[in-house]
Amino acid sequence: MRTLLIGLLGALVATNQVVAMSNLVARATGISVKVTDANDPVEKEFQKLMDEDDDAQAQVDKLIRDNAQFEAKGAGMPKEQLRRRILDRLDPVDKAYQDFIRRHPTHSKARVAYASFLGDTKGEELAQEQLEKALELDTNSPSIYNNLANIYGHLGPLNKAFEFYQKAIQLNPIEPVYYHNFGTTVYLFRKDAEDFFKISEQQVFAKAFELYSNAMRLDPQNFPLASDVAQTYYGIKPLRTDEALLAWTNALAIAHDEIEREGVYVHFARINMLAGRFAPARAYLNAITNDMYAELKGRLTRNLNGRERPQEGTNSRPAVEIKN
Repeated sequence: MRTLLIGLLGALVATNQVVAMSNLVARATGISVKVTDANDPVEKEFQKLMDEDDDAQAQVDKLIRDNAQFEAKGAGMPKEQLRRRILDRLDPVDKAYQDFIRRHPTHSKARVAYASFLGDTKGEELAQEQLEKALELDTNSPSIYNNLANIYGHLGPLNKAFEFYQKAIQLNPIEPVYYHNFGTTVYLFRKDAEDFFKISEQQVFAKAFELYSNAMRLDPQNFPLASDVAQTYYGIKPLRTDEALLAWTNALAIAHDEIEREGVYVHFARINMLAGRFAPARAYLNAITNDMYAELKGRLTRNLNGRERPQEGTNSRPAVEIKN
């Protein structure tokens, strides 16, 4: 139900926009669906509410897209005006969720759906409140554990994030999203993972890769997942050059379009440069032609030039990489 544009909407209207954007890059949600009686009046009402949510967010998607096109022509509406229009369109849905839950307080799916809505529009603290109430009603829902783990991964405590990802996987061991989210959290919070699992940093890397491997096995055509796997190699010192290049090669094989392929070329160039393989690094940089990568390409090119020059006729070490 949620889209990338709606995630961007969440960042726009949320009080803490930095956290909201992190939440978007952060995570998709694995949904577990119970079989229900489609003719039940309450379920019919709930489905109508979900349709209203979808319609409203589709209209907001269009509003954001249209305004972005107008902005490119110098005619977009001011940010605050756009924010107000978005909130005006979503407010009736918010009230409808509140009314439904007031009349059906034990409807766990409604609380999960409302939590998703709140996470996109008003912040994770309110979403967490709804999810925790949903968990009291349904203690065997893997998606609730996963969604709460996502929030604990952002707001803490980290130990509950680890515990809840484990519980989600225990309840549904064939959902790749759970392994993906768990692997990312273990990788990002390595010290916390060391303390929680009583393992070394290298064992933490191994655990993250094991979780990612399970996710890839279950969802082998997922390009964002393959990219996340490949990105983890930047955190390992010393850099495992050949393993990193292989991971990006795997991502390249399932890239959907030229934008994704050129994004992989950026990483090929950077890793080869870090490894002192300057010729292939420059070849990959030359293969990047899309304007969206122009600034990053320029930075990498300057880095590469700085690393190559000290080696021309000297035994000097390459220049230190400028952080992007």
